[in-house]
Amino acid sequence: MVYISSWQQYQEAAEALYEKSPNTTRYCVKWRQSADGAGKLVLKITDNTTCLKFKTHSSVFLNRFDALNLSLMQKMQNRRPTQASIAPSTSQAPAETARQSPAPGAAPTPAGPAGGGVKKKKPKKKK
Repeated sequence: MVYISSWQQYQEAAEALYEKSPNTTRYCVKWRQSADGAGKLVLKITDNTTCLKFKTHSSVFLNRFDALNLSLMQKMQNRRPTQASIAPSTSQAPAETARQSPAPGAAPTPAGPAGGGVKKKKPKKKK
């Protein structure tokens, strides 16, 4: 188990390790909160023969961590990034884009029980 100090080296090595043996590779994320308010993020990827680890206390790596997660999850699902997930299409009219995105500050409203809500009971009829 070796801690890699450079993020770029870790990301390249992690993706190469997954591509080498996708059926046996495991990816583990640990977050440890400390008493002083700072946390420690530890990333580990292994295929039972090679183990790569990265450790940081800096919050600067969170965006890079998200990008690595997205990349690995797409490889695990055997998908390529779609154009919609990268950037909005420029061929759409501005009116269509405005209809698709909710107002800034408006909370999404769940529709029915599928949205996580519970059905309201019907009131009892008066006799």
